[in-house]
Amino acid sequence: MIADITRAYLDAGSDVVSTNTFSANRISQADYAAEDKVAAINIASGKIARELADEYAAKDGRPRFVAGAIGPTNKTLSLSPDVEDPGFREIDFDELVAVYHEQAAALVEGGCDFILIETVFDTLNAKAGVMAVKQLETELGREVPVMISMTLTDLSGRNLSGHTVEAFWYAVKHANPVTIGLNCSFGADQLRPHVQALSGLADTLLMAYPNAGLPNELGEYDELPETTASLVKLWADNGQVNILGGCCGSSPAHIAAIAKAVEGVTPRVVPQPETAMRLAGLEPFVVAA
Repeated sequence: MIADITRAYLDAGSDVVSTNTFSANRISQADYAAEDKVAAINIASGKIARELADEYAAKDGRPRFVAGAIGPTNKTLSLSPDVEDPGFREIDFDELVAVYHEQAAALVEGGCDFILIETVFDTLNAKAGVMAVKQLETELGREVPVMISMTLTDLSGRNLSGHTVEAFWYAVKHANPVTIGLNCSFGADQLRPHVQALSGLADTLLMAYPNAGLPNELGEYDELPETTASLVKLWADNGQVNILGGCCGSSPAHIAAIAKAVEGVTPRVVPQPETAMRLAGLEPFVVAA
């Protein structure tokens, strides 16, 4: 079934497919008493995507890439789930690093090209993911490329831990991600100003894969593929993105429409690295390098 779904998106024109592992971590799988299956799930999912990516690349000579998807878990390092005790945390940083390390190692073993730390609602969770990948790099003796994608939780453009897209970039840029970006959130129309802001800052590739609009009262997504494609095409036409895709509600038809809409469009030019050091969360203050 997973292979059939992945094949449908490759048929639609995807250059990058992600693994079916968003919640395949020890914390999330505890809900199903499946903690001992985490490594096997990730390895299997990586192999399915890898085999199909290679199959399609062999057909036409165009590379296809596999992103090993790592979700944020259902725990947060920055906030307390107990309103009576704001200092309480259900998990600490080292525990989450270990959880992410187990998943990342299995995804790499399965054949993933990148580790995708996505739907980041808590910036500290993302930093734990980065730490896990850096530990894995040391163990393997080679680079493991990272893709990082933030999700916004309110229309002011912040995630749950309170970071704007600018602050988020400065908090994770030390990881040298191959891509930085935004996903999920409120759909392409609402993401537009935040994609624009991040595009002017990040000295790496920018990836954006929004929801197909917002869900209706039944939890279904009504936005048509042509609508999604027309909205994200504006980002491409304005030179603000390098990689486009879809998140919740995005069918293969949405991806096919996006691929057709941006065919031949010149990708974003990556800005040159800054010559000054900025302090995350204190953007007005610049310390000369």
